[in-house]
Amino acid sequence: MKSTKAAGRYAKALLELALDQQKIEVVEKDMQQIITVANEAHDFQVFLNSPLIKVDKKLEVIKSIFGNFDALSISFLEMVATNRREDIITEIASAFLTQLKEHRGIVQVTIISAKTLDSQTKNQITSKISASIKGALEITEEIDESLIGGFIVRMGDHQIDASVSNQLNRLKQELVK
Repeated sequence: MKSTKAAGRYAKALLELALDQQKIEVVEKDMQQIITVANEAHDFQVFLNSPLIKVDKKLEVIKSIFGNFDALSISFLEMVATNRREDIITEIASAFLTQLKEHRGIVQVTIISAKTLDSQTKNQITSKISASIKGALEITEEIDESLIGGFIVRMGDHQIDASVSNQLNRLKQELVK
């Protein structure tokens, strides 16, 4: 939990710097590249987490991997590593992208259903959500067959569970009482 809070603070600082220097798109691309490298190469995160490797060696490798980064991104990564927080670089990159979407007024919504929703149902759900929220919606769909039917909508800390499995669980709890 502490590393997530720290990553959020670092990401906020980077976002403010990028906005001040008008380099938001460049830094966004750099942070996306960090996440791509972390997802494609599991060894990268192991390397960052290793207490046996000295900070200067880590910085050397980071600069060689991300040599095409903007000067702001490189100096930020140097500062993070100097503060001995290189283990949360990927979390910082992810938090940065999330905060950037919030800054742009984009609301991330995940719709989880038992099967792929038809366009009419998806449009009904989307219209109800957009009526209660300011900003553009970025919708992600997931399939979870354990829901049996219905759907779950997640927006940040909020969740609307209209799944059949949830209704069955509630009915079970009522019967047990």
